Amino acid sequence: MPSLPAPLARDRSPTAKIVLYEQVFAWRTGVIVIDKIFRDAAAAVADIVDGTTVLIGGFGRAGQPVELIDALIAHGARDLTIVNNNAGNGDTGLAALLATGRVRKVVCSFPRQHDSWVFDELYRSGRIELELVPQGNLAERIRAAGAGIGAFYSPTGVGTLLAEGKESRIIDGREYVLEYPIAADYALIGALRADRWGNLVYRKTARNFGPVMAAAAATTIVQVDEVVPLGGLDPEAVVTPGIFVDRIVVTGPRPWLRDGAFVGGVDLEGTPLDPAPAATGVAS
Repeated sequence: MPSLPAPLARDRSPTAKIVLYEQVFAWRTGVIVIDKIFRDAAAAVADIVDGTTVLIGGFGRAGQPVELIDALIAHGARDLTIVNNNAGNGDTGLAALLATGRVRKVVCSFPRQHDSWVFDELYRSGRIELELVPQGNLAERIRAAGAGIGAFYSPTGVGTLLAEGKESRIIDGREYVLEYPIAADYALIGALRADRWGNLVYRKTARNFGPVMAAAAATTIVQVDEVVPLGGLDPEAVVTPGIFVDRIVVTGPRPWLRDGAFVGGVDLEGTPLDPAPAATGVAS
């Protein structure tokens, strides 16, 4: 039997042990080493076809995978069903995707806000469908898909238009409405860091829908600021295990300001990236 690679056999660091185990496993079984990193966003979304249902992470702008969305726009898939908490902000990211006219339906909980003019125009003109889902139900319906739950009862929406046509049941004297999971062909999410196996950590509230969406999609694509070596993530800090991630695209720190338009967010130290103009010393 061949000997183990000498440098790795001598290195006792946690990372080296992980890599060594992987190499021994591959050597004995012929299984290819796991590396989910794609060369760019375009390659990662290249097989998304017309008529696809896509979960897109983000709570407004926080955690929105802008570079993956831009790649999907360039790719040109049409007749899409998009699931997101919102229906786009301003003219970038998800709003830019809606503006192409290639989205047939949006499933979300908060479609209108002060800068949702793209969705507003599409909806008022009858060019896009909307399925409105209360935010808690939206998160739970996505989570249920990832957990393999066939359906669940929720009290949210009882007695409103959102409950019309749905099965209801009285449980312990309270009425509940039956809700079904939201699964998808693809999920596009953003995270802070990953290793090449796909283990993910997020940055604060940018996590939002990312973990449940990763588990609910047949194929999960994630954009990250950086990839660290195996063993470089604290196992206690990993939120999404690599088993739920299929493709990784390294985008670097995100360009929150693009062509003068605010995409949203703060830097890694928590400093806003749209600072107020510097004081000029002239009173207004």
